[in-house]
Amino acid sequence: MKKIIFILIFLQLIVQIGQPNWEAKAEKQSNFSSAIILLKHPLSEHEMEQLLKNAPQLQLEYRFDTIFPAISVKGSKLAIGQLEKDDRVLQIFPSTVYQLQYVIANEQTDVDLGFSIKYSLKSNQEGLKEKNDGNPLTNRYKNFSMGEKRLENDFPYEPDQIPNHFQWIGMDKIRKMTDEHGQRLTGKGIKIGMIDTGIDYTHPDLFSNYEKGYDFVDNDNDPQEKDAGTIHGTHVAGVIAANGKMIGIAPDARLFVYRALGPGGRGTTEQVLAAIEQAIKDQVDILNLSLGIQINGPDLPTSLALDAAVKRGIVAVVSSGNSGPELWTVGSPGTSHKAISVGASTPPLMIPYLQYRQRLFRLTPLKKLEKWDFQRSYQIFYGNGKGNEQNRSLVNSLVLLEKGRYSLSEKIEALAKEKVRGAILTGFSEEELFTYGEEVGWEIPLPIYVLAKEDGKTLKNMLKRESIARLVWKREEDVLANFSSRGPVPSTWNIKPDLLAPGVSITSTVPGGYLTLHGTSMAAPHVTGACALIKQAHPNWTPEQIKAALMNTSKPLTKNKTYYRTFEQGAGRIQVDEALHTTTIVEPGAILFGKTTGKPTEVKNRTITVENVSKETIRYTFQPPKQEDMVVWDVPLSFYLKPGEKRKIDLSIQLKDEQQSDEIHEGYIQMYAAHQLFQIPYLYLIKEPNYPRLMFFAIENGKKKGWIRYEVYLPGGAEEFGIFLLNPFTSEITHLFKAKRGMKKGLSEGEVEFKNDISSGSYLAIAYAKKAGKEDYLQQWLEIEGNENNTVQ
Repeated sequence: MKKIIFILIFLQLIVQIGQPNWEAKAEKQSNFSSAIILLKHPLSEHEMEQLLKNAPQLQLEYRFDTIFPAISVKGSKLAIGQLEKDDRVLQIFPSTVYQLQYVIANEQTDVDLGFSIKYSLKSNQEGLKEKNDGNPLTNRYKNFSMGEKRLENDFPYEPDQIPNHFQWIGMDKIRKMTDEHGQRLTGKGIKIGMIDTGIDYTHPDLFSNYEKGYDFVDNDNDPQEKDAGTIHGTHVAGVIAANGKMIGIAPDARLFVYRALGPGGRGTTEQVLAAIEQAIKDQVDILNLSLGIQINGPDLPTSLALDAAVKRGIVAVVSSGNSGPELWTVGSPGTSHKAISVGASTPPLMIPYLQYRQRLFRLTPLKKLEKWDFQRSYQIFYGNGKGNEQNRSLVNSLVLLEKGRYSLSEKIEALAKEKVRGAILTGFSEEELFTYGEEVGWEIPLPIYVLAKEDGKTLKNMLKRESIARLVWKREEDVLANFSSRGPVPSTWNIKPDLLAPGVSITSTVPGGYLTLHGTSMAAPHVTGACALIKQAHPNWTPEQIKAALMNTSKPLTKNKTYYRTFEQGAGRIQVDEALHTTTIVEPGAILFGKTTGKPTEVKNRTITVENVSKETIRYTFQPPKQEDMVVWDVPLSFYLKPGEKRKIDLSIQLKDEQQSDEIHEGYIQMYAAHQLFQIPYLYLIKEPNYPRLMFFAIENGKKKGWIRYEVYLPGGAEEFGIFLLNPFTSEITHLFKAKRGMKKGLSEGEVEFKNDISSGSYLAIAYAKKAGKEDYLQQWLEIEGNENNTVQ
């Protein structure tokens, strides 16, 4: 309890210091919501009527009968809660909002993997309206950054060139390959479903690929990407199947487009589920979802729906999310066990660096009105105030700038008057930088680069009064993008993402032209296109075989000669040409030994299937990870498989008591198929790992007087769960809801009643969850209205 009180006092200080405009009331929350009702079995029309009679206030929104038996309803949360008592109801999930996350690149070469700004498209859309002549087929734009409203008519590659992010995964070799009928591998005959913001099917590079679609936002048959500030779906479609000036990975595939995300790239759980169900009915071969939410849960409806789609023969590909580099950040439906979850890596790029005293500091361009001269030296100074505080000339020099008593706008304006060559910002959050850009309309008066906070501290300590630094370019490739979400997945302890694909500096189609974007949303369509080529070459392969072939042949990436961890990169970066040529398929593509139970000695057994898909007999040899005293591996002896033959193989590890510590253990098991090397990722956990005990929290007034309703996602359940109310004006803890014990894992909701009167006003509701010695907290604003007696109503 002392720990809880200490943390709450700390939270009070955060609230007092960091929350602006205390006088403004929190927005009043609605008591109405939507929910997904999972049913134990399909219901007849009569049974459905009986079910809804128990809650007559509810409105039926969707009825699902293909992915799983379920309905979507809208109404009061009190009425939704009444359905929990019905024997036909399996589980109730509150509807969630799915959203896109991606970054507009300034230039193809100006990319930093440790920092990203989520730009608004508003000013660019205005620029397009000003310059567009009304013909969407002739006005194109590419690579613009905020404030640079320029249109260009050409794709940045010549017609016979392959973009470097395609070459990097083997597309230059694949263009020459043919299927069993002698047809070039172009995705011909493959039906690809896209659940996104729609696409601009009038784009000259896409109109020949578009088959049909549906708009679940406006409820019509036109999935055209509307003029609502979205470009995402068209960009994803170009990577998959563009067939014009840009040639996508599978240019002859047919696109089935489902617009489930509307203005702002937002859509509901119901819309995504309805789109998945329609894709199954349309019998698509492959389904791409470059979307997600920031809940790392394998049991949410969209994740379960993708598992169902794969069981029906559809290859499901989904982005892992852009919430890295922290662990446990893969978002649903990227947590689906059977889908292919894709993280982002880089193709070969030229990255800007500041070189000082033989040390390199990675730079990120925030905004450039002109290019800095690289491969030359500049004077560099440290500055933390407004103007030239040390009475020295800053003309044509670089200034390292960190947070201080003056605003960022004032500092930049003062430096511009000093005619500095450019500013290097450090210690500012993404929100602060984005807010500054919005304040000045991205009309920034001088070139600005951003330096990571820790690098900024190091550089500041190294700088002298008269210092010379050099700006250089450095080629980098196969780097795990910092924004790419990491795993593992709680409770299932699944390795996610499954693999990586290029997701940095990806140029593709957008309404009106072309644009360069970063994100796992850009990585997923690379894999979707690859799956189309594999499906054309091997039409009888199952979704599991296609997923395994891609994972088996991926290249594990390294940083400083050490592998990224398996739950950061999965099997590694895809090599499509290798997947098409593979002689062997190992299923599953990753080996999950799970979590130990704390026994003195424990043995974990897993079975994999090895299949020879070549036309020759192959000898197989396993090489276990390096042996340790506390871990003993048992792998099979060498064996042979004839063409088309497959065998189940048992693998096991023995863990001893001395190994029992709170750690995640992972790596790669090596298997040789003749001369072909397979590196199969594995993972096991000792005790309960350090995942966030809380991943979602929402709270609002209940319909009944004196009641509060909450929703919470507990990825592993909780030994203890409770909610505090904090008065922001007095910094006092005004109420404690009695803690609940033994909360189950997953998405839960409930109601609690106040024990005494509370004055009306805005409160900070703080939820906490405790399990296996770890406590985590989340907070939400709550507006409480009192009657004339100041009691809750």
